[in-house]
Amino acid sequence: MDAIDRRILTELQQDGRLSLTDLAARVQLSMSPTHRRLHALEASGAISGYRAVIDPEVVGLGFGALVFVTMEQANKATIPAFDAAVAEIPEVIQALRLFGNPDYLLRVAVRDLAAYQRLWDEKLAALPGVQRVESTLVMKTIVDDRPLPI
Repeated sequence: MDAIDRRILTELQQDGRLSLTDLAARVQLSMSPTHRRLHALEASGAISGYRAVIDPEVVGLGFGALVFVTMEQANKATIPAFDAAVAEIPEVIQALRLFGNPDYLLRVAVRDLAAYQRLWDEKLAALPGVQRVESTLVMKTIVDDRPLPI
């Protein structure tokens, strides 16, 4: 990956809907080499997809919580079962397995406190292998979905 590839990635992180013509102009290449480089970046996995960034407040999911999960036992049976169960919960918008304590950090987006309570009671507390679930509520998002500093 060279400086031009990094400029392509930087531009696409800012605006994933750039046309090939606009992208080529911004990185100061003609369209053919820009297209080849873009295709190579996609094929290599450097670009894993394109998406719209949606404001959770606007779509009625403005209540956020960070959920810290400590496993009773972290072994070959419980970890894959927990991972699979978490992946099936649409309200979990990010799940991170951590070194140390706690074992997991989940980021959750729901409508309101009542919706979070239902999620906690019906799904989070029932996850396999869990010893303890602790939550903290998000007061304000300061930085979110920041582009990678390439």
